[in-house]
Amino acid sequence: MEIIKGKEFGGERPLFGIHDVRLEQVTITEGESGIKRCNNIEADHCRFIGKYPWWHVDHSKITNCYFEVGSRSAIWYSNDMEMSDTIIDGPKLFREMNHVKLTNVVFNDADETFWKVNGLTLRNVKLSKGTYPFMFSSNIDIENFESDSLYSFQYVKNAIIRNAKITTRDSFWETENVTIYDSILDGEFLGWHSKNLRLVNCHITGEQPLCYCEDLVLENCTFGAECDRMFEESTVTADITGAITNIKNPTSGRIVADAIGSVTIDEHVMNPNNCEIVIRKQPK
Repeated sequence: MEIIKGKEFGGERPLFGIHDVRLEQVTITEGESGIKRCNNIEADHCRFIGKYPWWHVDHSKITNCYFEVGSRSAIWYSNDMEMSDTIIDGPKLFREMNHVKLTNVVFNDADETFWKVNGLTLRNVKLSKGTYPFMFSSNIDIENFESDSLYSFQYVKNAIIRNAKITTRDSFWETENVTIYDSILDGEFLGWHSKNLRLVNCHITGEQPLCYCEDLVLENCTFGAECDRMFEESTVTADITGAITNIKNPTSGRIVADAIGSVTIDEHVMNPNNCEIVIRKQPK
């Protein structure tokens, strides 16, 4: 593998079409499309300043790098990538990609990040700011994750998330086959219009969670007091630890909790209207 070390490249497409190259302490300065249509590329301790620096790059590895604010839309249309120990200040990374793994990566502006990515693995990743991360992505495996980006995980399919803290609103809308373990989900309107959403050992806060869901499952989950009008028009199987404030018009299934503040079943409830709601008997 050829090694390019300690150099700067600017302008348009300075490294177009390179392959089997390792970049060490390289800076991609002002300009566009610094590294494009490339194959088998490694970058270590590199700095990316200009726009669109890493497009159509297959089989790549990025370590200990920094993407500046100006490196917006930095990585698109690139397959089979690994990234680790990297800081990203630019928005709109990772679009239309397959097989991406990130470890120990920090996003300081996660606006519109991870769109239409298939096969995404995240370990020890943090997202800050921005909107709509993970839109339309699929086959996702996440562990040790933190995010305060808004409207996250919409239209996601086939995801497993473990040990996450997600502070947002309108998250997990229109998802299919998503399971979340041992996580904190803080934000209103969680999981609306989802299918096969499963939450295990999670703590949920925010108004009107989990409405219009199909085949929703909760196992040993807890809820904040502000969680009202839960489960409206949802088919749900829920085993809840502790108290819940209010349940409104679930469609069918079974809900068990230690205490329930109130239940609203009104003229707008949808058929079959046969959800069993149970207060768990406490041991004497």
